[in-house]
Amino acid sequence: MNSELTSSQKSKQSFTMDDFTKDDFTKALEEPQYNYEFQKGQRVTGKVYSYESEGVYIDIGGKSLALVPFEEASLELNQDLSEALPLQLEREFLIIREQDAEGEVLLSVKQLEINQIWERLTKLEQGGQSFQVQVIGTNKGGVTVNVESLRGFIPRSHLLVKDNLESLIDQVLTVNFLELDQEKKKIVMSQRLAAQSAGFSKLVVGQLLEGKVVGVKSFGIFVDLEGLTGLLHITQVSQKRVNSLSTIFTQGNLVKAMIIDLDEGRKRISLSTKVLENYPGEILDKINEVMESADARAERARKTLPQLQ
Repeated sequence: MNSELTSSQKSKQSFTMDDFTKDDFTKALEEPQYNYEFQKGQRVTGKVYSYESEGVYIDIGGKSLALVPFEEASLELNQDLSEALPLQLEREFLIIREQDAEGEVLLSVKQLEINQIWERLTKLEQGGQSFQVQVIGTNKGGVTVNVESLRGFIPRSHLLVKDNLESLIDQVLTVNFLELDQEKKKIVMSQRLAAQSAGFSKLVVGQLLEGKVVGVKSFGIFVDLEGLTGLLHITQVSQKRVNSLSTIFTQGNLVKAMIIDLDEGRKRISLSTKVLENYPGEILDKINEVMESADARAERARKTLPQLQ
């Protein structure tokens, strides 16, 4: 093959180089630089360009205008388009479909806002923070709630009111997360845990509490403290050895005890009645007398026991 250029090739090459002048080169450098590597899931900034029958066109610096379908224009239902995306507005969008053969990219405001909500909820969960939701419906298992425009669920067992769930509709409840899974679009919450957290934050070591005995075990008794549960271990009942708790406590009885330890992470409340005794075994002999004068005994214990100060 002849490696030399033909006369027509030389002529064409000469024409191309001569035709692309220095001015043309400068002008080309001044042209906007387009990003053709738009990918699904990418966040881009664009300016609202026009309203058309198929949706809202956005200039994001591509070779073609990008499109926001009407159903993706806002998270709010029936929001006026001129309010959601006014002309010339510059804002962030989420790419939900990569460019087609004509270079058109599909964008969404709705999906971007949903992702931002999940990000906020994740931070709340990681911080263990309580927050408020509004009840919007009921089912056999519990209630459904509005969580920043997303739908969440509170199981009946995690509600403070477990009967007549219809009465909770439109009420605002304070809750904590039980489960948060963006991939499965699952938001499960607990009103009971939020109430426990709020109540727990008000407790201090050395505080005297009154509660109802809700369980008698061989190792100790469980005491209901207005939604929280404390444990009075058998070793903390009396300064004297206790052989049987059932001879001292009965389920449903009221008992006064002092907080000797708090574990907020596990929501554990350790109680003691032996710190109220005037002598070892008094709680076994005269429990009613100890309970009646518990306030004065607790004050004395706080002054004399370093762990309660």
